[in-house]
Amino acid sequence: MAKSLRFREDGSFKIVQFTDPEFSSYEAEEQRMEAMMLGILKDEQPDLVVYTGDIIASAGHPNPVVAFRRACSVPESLNIPWAAVFGNHDTEGTVTREQLHALQLTYPHNYAKPDPPGVHGSGNYVLTVEGKERETAAALYFLDSGSYSPLEYSRMGYYDWIRRDQIDWYTRESYRLTGSNGGTPLPSLAFFHIPLPEYNDVWDFGVCYGERNAPFCCAPWVNSGFFAAMIEMGDVMGTFAGHDHGHDFWGDWHGIRLCYGRTTRNAYLDRPFLTGARVISLKEGERSFDTWLHLEDGTVLSEQPKHEPEGRTPENVAIYLT
Repeated sequence: MAKSLRFREDGSFKIVQFTDPEFSSYEAEEQRMEAMMLGILKDEQPDLVVYTGDIIASAGHPNPVVAFRRACSVPESLNIPWAAVFGNHDTEGTVTREQLHALQLTYPHNYAKPDPPGVHGSGNYVLTVEGKERETAAALYFLDSGSYSPLEYSRMGYYDWIRRDQIDWYTRESYRLTGSNGGTPLPSLAFFHIPLPEYNDVWDFGVCYGERNAPFCCAPWVNSGFFAAMIEMGDVMGTFAGHDHGHDFWGDWHGIRLCYGRTTRNAYLDRPFLTGARVISLKEGERSFDTWLHLEDGTVLSEQPKHEPEGRTPENVAIYLT
C-alpha cells in the first residue's frame, strides 16, 4: 500500500525538524536527548518528522547501524511519519549513505523514497502532501548536501555542496509537479544538511530572527546554483538546514525563507544554549508557513530578536566548528 501524507481536516500540516542529534553511545546525555525528542513530539503532535543530517556520529563507532536504529526508533515508537537526509558525520565510519538510506526505507513509518538513478549522493527524493481540494497540495524536497569537499581545502573550502545533477533532478521534479498543478508551482519546502552560501548573505544583508554564534555559516565555498534554481522554479518557500550547531536563525532572501533548525544535541558553545527542534506549520492553499522553536525546557520561541554575541575568540570559533 502506497504511503501518503495529507493535510489535516483543518487544513494544517505540521513538521518537526530534528537536526544534528549525533546518536552514538547510549549514555546519560543521549538518554536525556531522546527523552526531550519524545516530549517535543508528544507536545507538538506533528504530521511528519524530518532529520536534517548528522543523525549519528559514526566516526570510531563499532556499529553505527545500532546508533542509527536508535534514531529511527524515536518517531517509530510514536507511529509518526518521518524522513531523513544525511550529513557529514553520518558516514565517517564503517557505514555508507546508501546503506543508511536503504535502512531507513525498511521502517514502516518512514516516508523517504529510493534514490533516482544517475543523481549524485543518496537521499534525494520528493514527497507530496495531499489536500482536500487538490490531490497534490504541497511538495517537500529532500537533497543530499554531501559531506566534505572533494577538492583541495585551500582552494575550494572544507564542505561539500549540492551538485549540478541534483539541481537538474530538482528542476525536473518541479516542472512535473507544476505541470500537474495546472501550471502553478506548488507551495514547497526543501530540506538538506549543509547550508547554502546564501545563508551568509541573508544574515549579513537581510532581516533575520534568531542567533548566529560564529562569525559565519559553514556553507561550501562553491555556489553551485541551487538557490538560483529555486528562484527560477518559483515553488520553494523555505529551506531548512542544520550543520551549524549554534545557529538557529531564519531570514527572507529574495522571497525564500532560509531557516536553520535548532540543534538537537550539544551546541559546543561557551554559554547556555538549550537544545530543541524547529517546528514548521503549513496551511493548505497558502504560499506561506509559520515556524517556531520548541526548546528542551518547553519554551516556544518565534521571531526572537537577531542576536550575534560579541567578542568570540578564535579558540571558541574553532571549538564551535568541530
